Amino acid sequence: MRTVAGGLNLPQKLKNLIREAGIEKLDLKDKFVAIKMHFGEPGNIAYLRPQFPAAVAEVVKELGGRPFLCDCNTMYTGMRHNGLDHLHAAEIDGFNSATTGCYVVIGDGIKGDDEVVVPIDGELVQNAYIGRALRDADVIISLSHFKGHEMAGFGGCLKNLGMGGASIAGKRDQHSGSRPQVDPENCIGCGLCTTQCAYSAVKVTDGKAHVNHSVCVGCGRCVGVCPQKTIHFLDGNEEEILNKKIAEYAFAVVKDKPSFHINVIMDVSPNCDCHGENDAAIIPNVGMMCSFDPVAVDIAAADMCLKQPIIGNSAAGESHHHSDDCFCKSHPNTDWRSQISQGEKIGLGSSHYELVEITKQ
Repeated sequence: MRTVAGGLNLPQKLKNLIREAGIEKLDLKDKFVAIKMHFGEPGNIAYLRPQFPAAVAEVVKELGGRPFLCDCNTMYTGMRHNGLDHLHAAEIDGFNSATTGCYVVIGDGIKGDDEVVVPIDGELVQNAYIGRALRDADVIISLSHFKGHEMAGFGGCLKNLGMGGASIAGKRDQHSGSRPQVDPENCIGCGLCTTQCAYSAVKVTDGKAHVNHSVCVGCGRCVGVCPQKTIHFLDGNEEEILNKKIAEYAFAVVKDKPSFHINVIMDVSPNCDCHGENDAAIIPNVGMMCSFDPVAVDIAAADMCLKQPIIGNSAAGESHHHSDDCFCKSHPNTDWRSQISQGEKIGLGSSHYELVEITKQ
């Protein structure tokens, strides 16, 4: 990951990496190529900078493809809840045709309902609701910022594809089994959870937060932002179910399509880039990796992260949880391995991989 004076910069290294990994094996000639990524919620500065998709788009165009950057709308608060604000957020964070060499397309349209129902007959998902622009693409390239996540444990390729590629209805479907609950004994009534709920499901009354499950969609934003860690899920296995659904939705996004997957393991913040802020990185920068296998690229990235020293002044470093797993230390109730095992179980990819290091400078 080091870039010495006079050496190649990171975008140049990324272009070398994806070529060395064999991206030319894909038939990109005159194909519409969706580069699926996360543009970052404005205020968060841990997201991938525009130079990364610009490097990928340049290689795609050199191979005859027609690239575009793509993400789908969110179902919670923030600037990415509808297509117009989402485009504005992308511009604020530097993503436009001048900086990346291709256009930004919001995958599920203006209101988040421009979707295609993809039948997959999965264990938990029978029909996946995927952003139409992703299904219209001929080829999918996922470009993911690998980091921690308050519900999935980590967010990498599978999370970028599965949750990020779903329409708003698809996101609700994945979160449908999640119901947060407040422990009143430890709640201090700060109200931070109420600011994160797009559906007014969380209220503070008599100095304590309460969740109205009749309107709650289970997105878990309140769980992630609670400074007291006093909000948790009712049944205790919601994180595992969510991870399995993420894997099945990722399968739906790439179903019957050529695909290629890139993880950039830097600025590994403990939470998702959907937050309008980012906490300190939990481990040092690792590098970049890519594969035709979305499961392998995620488990390889996770394994590399677990080998790194945990940074003391971070959510993982200050955690008292007994685990040596930097992601579990940040969010003890998460179960990221279920995402990997489910992806392997449904035939999306393999957890077995060979790590080939590219050292060209």
